[in-house]
Amino acid sequence: MKPVHIIGVPLDLGAGRRGVDMGPSALRIAGMGDQIAALGRTVVDKGDLPAPIPETQRPADTRKKYAKDIARVCHKLFDLALKSLDAGALPLVLGGDHSLAAGSVASSAAWVRRTCSRPLGLLWIDAHGDMNTPDTTTSGNVHGMPLAALLGNEPAELASIGFSPSVLPQHTVLVGIRNLDEREKERIRQSGVHVFTMKDIDRDGIASVAERALALAADGTGGIHVSFDMDVCDPSFAPGVGTPVKGGLDYREAHMVMEMVADSRRLVALDLAEINPTLDLRNTTAEFATELALSAFGKGIL
Repeated sequence: MKPVHIIGVPLDLGAGRRGVDMGPSALRIAGMGDQIAALGRTVVDKGDLPAPIPETQRPADTRKKYAKDIARVCHKLFDLALKSLDAGALPLVLGGDHSLAAGSVASSAAWVRRTCSRPLGLLWIDAHGDMNTPDTTTSGNVHGMPLAALLGNEPAELASIGFSPSVLPQHTVLVGIRNLDEREKERIRQSGVHVFTMKDIDRDGIASVAERALALAADGTGGIHVSFDMDVCDPSFAPGVGTPVKGGLDYREAHMVMEMVADSRRLVALDLAEINPTLDLRNTTAEFATELALSAFGKGIL
């Protein structure tokens, strides 16, 4: 089994409300490192990347607030995650808002491209599409834009990390989607990415959706990066997120997805994003996220 390198990214410049910068600490308090080690994996905690706070920065362009500052953090994440991948480890990136994926996914894509001359498969598990651009956003919050950047679109500050595009639409699969901006819907329809909404999950069941999603992400690729936003889960199970949306994955559905990720044996790296302890109840969301990571790393029921 590959060793796991934990990388904390206390970034909340991309979010609309404060607090997700404390997500990495909450996950460590939940025992993330020790519990993964108990599975028999070597765990190395790389600590937290330095990230500025909004109070010390200026948003600059209100259509992509703090984009340059976010890009600096994501460049550092790209470099550190790439070093972990080169060392034969599996990066576990603890967020922080989801804009961090512009660095983590780009790193996995660069590594897979270099080591096996294949593209990266991406499983984007999220209530939101995160495919807005500065032209379509209604808020200017960059955590709604990282997937657009990874696909080679704006914001350019994030799209330029690694090579562009980092991922291709045919290898990109969104799961759990249920809250999209109107102009974002059109962008997603035109993009060619694969989308499984909560309606699909309700109709077909999580096992069928996860199986199809993993098959699409694995087809012709050198491995799969899973970027998991905790707001994909229903707020009754994950209350500590910045943008909760009713009607998400329940406890067992979320675990089923991660258990099937483990069964695929194609996982290259894992992000856990958007945990906001200021909105949580007794660290419930961080504990849930820790359990989900364990499922992705092979912890089984039997």
